[in-house]
Amino acid sequence: MDANRINKPRRFFGLLAFVMLGGLWSSCATVEADRARDTEQLLAAAGFKVRPADTPEQLAHVQTLTQHKLVPHEKDGKVYYVYADATTCRCIYWGPEEAYQRYQRLATEREIAEDQRTAAEMNEDAAMNWELWGPGYWWAY
Repeated sequence: MDANRINKPRRFFGLLAFVMLGGLWSSCATVEADRARDTEQLLAAAGFKVRPADTPEQLAHVQTLTQHKLVPHEKDGKVYYVYADATTCRCIYWGPEEAYQRYQRLATEREIAEDQRTAAEMNEDAAMNWELWGPGYWWAY
């Protein structure tokens, strides 16, 4: 049997798997960037200060910090919370305990609102009585 004939399907499926994994990775990166933007909006609303990484040294430092998580740091006997984002905004957000407490409250309120919206959508879908409207084009599927 011809070796080239055997390897052709392997190359095709290998390329197909590579393209599919690339698309999956790309969509995961988009989801992560969206999540970072949402968090950063809450941080700003809670009173966190933002500092862009304007120099290569600052960006290098941001990259060494824990990414996309609020981490407590102590300075002059006071606790500050730092959120580093080396990819989306290339910046850090920082704030005192009071801003952290406001952030936690806003995040909880957003989560509750999202849960309520999802429940309302589910109730609306469940309340739809398709039989009342008789057969229609959707029955063709």
